[in-house]
Amino acid sequence: MTDVALSPDGLRPGAPKLGQRPPIAARIVFVALLAAGLAYCVAGLRSDIVGAGETVAFGVFALLGLALLIALGFEFVNGFHDTANAVATVIYTHSLPPVAAVVYSGLLNLTGVLVSTGAVAFTIITLLPVELILQVGSQAGYAMIFALLLAAIVWNLGTWWLGIPNSSSHALIGSIMGVGLANQLMAPAGQATSGVDWSQATKVFQALLFSPVVGFIASGLLLLILKFLIRTPKLYEEPRSDQPPPWWIRGLLILTCGGVSFAHGSNDGQKGMGLIMLILIGAAPTAYALNRTMPDAGAPAFEAAAAAAQHVFAGHAAAAAPAVTVEQARSTVGDALRTKKVDRPDVYGALAVLSGDIGAQVKAYGSIKHVPAAATPNLRNDMYLTSAATGLLTKGKSALTKADAAALKPFQGQLDKGTRFIPTWVKIGVAIALGLGTMVGWKRIVVTVGEKIGKTHLTYGQGAAAELVAAVTIMLADQFKLPVSTTHILSSGVAGTMAANGSGLQARTLLNIALAWVLTLPAAILLAGSLYFILRHVF
Repeated sequence: MTDVALSPDGLRPGAPKLGQRPPIAARIVFVALLAAGLAYCVAGLRSDIVGAGETVAFGVFALLGLALLIALGFEFVNGFHDTANAVATVIYTHSLPPVAAVVYSGLLNLTGVLVSTGAVAFTIITLLPVELILQVGSQAGYAMIFALLLAAIVWNLGTWWLGIPNSSSHALIGSIMGVGLANQLMAPAGQATSGVDWSQATKVFQALLFSPVVGFIASGLLLLILKFLIRTPKLYEEPRSDQPPPWWIRGLLILTCGGVSFAHGSNDGQKGMGLIMLILIGAAPTAYALNRTMPDAGAPAFEAAAAAAQHVFAGHAAAAAPAVTVEQARSTVGDALRTKKVDRPDVYGALAVLSGDIGAQVKAYGSIKHVPAAATPNLRNDMYLTSAATGLLTKGKSALTKADAAALKPFQGQLDKGTRFIPTWVKIGVAIALGLGTMVGWKRIVVTVGEKIGKTHLTYGQGAAAELVAAVTIMLADQFKLPVSTTHILSSGVAGTMAANGSGLQARTLLNIALAWVLTLPAAILLAGSLYFILRHVF
């Protein structure tokens, strides 16, 4: 099949006019929303810090502000880089004008972030080295945050400038791996340190690898099913003018575009949330290390779960082992997590000590929200270590029975509630950054998805099939707490519909997308690792 001839103005027949500028009123609203979002975040941050009675030094506060701006900047870039895939279909089928499409998509992205659970956010965090998570407020912690965010932003901007659909998730995970590897290489000889959590990274890789294959195959099959069930030729033909499609087709395309945008917000928005929480914990531990919104009424259940867990752990500890202090127990569990060798009697004994101490502190203070500033960092680290070790023991091969695992589940749930939370202002800040980012710089990726993947113009049926599959795949990934790439799923879905429709594929574009997919990990690893090395010396 040959390429479609272009018109004298360089556009394909029926191609949308992307040069429209938003009206001045829309630009004023954009700036107002940006200013309001920043003001709300500052107010929320100040309220939390003052409410917790915490004093933050000026230098730390300045670093905190810079780190938060960079984290929100990552989400802003993510918005115009990734969400452009979602609006390409409605723009190229003339279902919505470009300006209306990006505003609509931005609002759905914002909504998706606001209703997200935060589960994916903490899946991303578990990829980071254990000691950097526990000491995120240290020089190494700040170096980690700045390095991985800046590396992901640089790679995203580079691929966006070239108009290549690339995954922000892929870039961020590569950056995390780069920091982990650099942290391991920079450790003094003989010092126990962790690098990349390869078991967790493997699960994420599988999700990132499998989801584009699902997008390609499922979108192609869905298009063939639609052609068999709905025998309306116009649904599978190229738009020949800039007139919108029939109302029912238009409604379907707008609905699927909204679904992808909502799903993108609910999944990708969480990645920035997790990193922002690490920044906040490092700079203001009294306010953010523990979830101080947990009610006092929940304390008895917490204490009971801790006592049950202590009993289970003690049952698998060495019978004649000498008693260890909380500090020794903390060190034992931390070292075991670095090596992923937690199914040992000494580790069970250490977990019994930590569980007992956690329950005793909650009982002594009345609830988590009453824990004083001096005790907060250690309690938070003990809860994090105990939850992480419990997760490894219950999900992998260990000496625990099914009854033991069932008894530990309530305690792990309480630990996660106490340490894994996201304030409302963080969600709103990320939602605004992602939503407004969708409205900026979208044209480069839109043109690639709409014109340069297949050899023919995107049809109504192809757009609907690709977006429906993308929305469902991303929402399913949310349920399994897995980060996936909107870009990879949707661009591979468009390619799948082109193949199924016999429309032909443009080899050069597919090669560029494949190269970006292959090079993203090593490039992000190298960028982040190098930045981490430099910033460790700067800080």
